[in-house]
Amino acid sequence: MRPMVEICINQLTPELEEMIEELENDSEVDVLESPCLGNCEVCAQTPYAMVDGEIITGKDGEELLKKIRQAIKEQEKKLDDLLDLL
Repeated sequence: MRPMVEICINQLTPELEEMIEELENDSEVDVLESPCLGNCEVCAQTPYAMVDGEIITGKDGEELLKKIRQAIKEQEKKLDDLLDLL
């Protein structure tokens, strides 16, 4: 199952558009651009995305992309650990 990265298009900047394009070119990630994710307080303060429902923030597109990738790795590790128990 591929991770879902949701991004609010109301916060788009050229830097965030580049980040989205990079994520969309990753065949291991699903990207959903939405007109609103219902987190307006967060959206007004900092760039953010949701990774499988978890809010991830960054000071800019570069930091946000790093944190998104880290969140995906952490989720994959948790899933691997769970599968090892079975």
